[in-house]
Amino acid sequence: MNIKILVASHKDAPMPKDKNLYMPILVGADKNFNGQKGFQLDNEGINISSKNLNYNELTAIYWAWKNLKNTDAIGLVHYRRLFSKSHQRLLDNVLTSGQVEELLNEAPVILPRKRNYYIETIKSHYLHSHYQEPLDVTREVISEKFPNYVQAFDEVMDSKSAHMFNMFIMKTDYFDKYCEWLFAILLEVEKRVDISSYSVQEARVFGYLSELLMDVWIKTNHVDYVECNWIQIGDRQLVKKAIGFIKRKLVSNVGKDATHY
Repeated sequence: MNIKILVASHKDAPMPKDKNLYMPILVGADKNFNGQKGFQLDNEGINISSKNLNYNELTAIYWAWKNLKNTDAIGLVHYRRLFSKSHQRLLDNVLTSGQVEELLNEAPVILPRKRNYYIETIKSHYLHSHYQEPLDVTREVISEKFPNYVQAFDEVMDSKSAHMFNMFIMKTDYFDKYCEWLFAILLEVEKRVDISSYSVQEARVFGYLSELLMDVWIKTNHVDYVECNWIQIGDRQLVKKAIGFIKRKLVSNVGKDATHY
């Protein structure tokens, strides 16, 4: 199989050795390109590279959708977060082409193991950290453009686990259908929400929203998938993340309608 797994990064970073399988892609290349070698740039061909500050790694996904040809499957991982059969956090342990093919023989879509939140729903977790208006507008757009997805959207928002991180490997026909649906929603939400007053962190809103939409698409279309372990390379900053998590629960100073700020 001709499989391409994009490894999204905004800077130079260690990459998997198998260059036939893994394609390093520099996201936000309009601003982030400083002569780095070995990267596909996300501002070549048909692209939305200029939107990277708001769409995060989705600019890589969009580039692949519009420009990668003659592939059997396309995936996306991050330079520090990659699929692996192992639990050892080493770059040499990432999925091999043979392992990817084995998984794709089980199902047409590979996703990271679900992240469980236990004490809260996907919606409440999102609203503890982000503005509510974009989430409300996303549901509004879905109800107008894709009404048969509304039930799944509500069910995902009320659940306590989800496939996060915008990580996946999909057979190309599934990838094309997913991208067509995803970007039709996000580009319309972008038209309706004024993010000009958002902080740099919150301006990444469309990347955050997309993480919630993967399961909506999977659920509505009854897509068969297989889950795979993932590893994070480098320092995970667990203490810092734990403190941030507790602060968000005690003081929710972001998750309100943006018009209040």
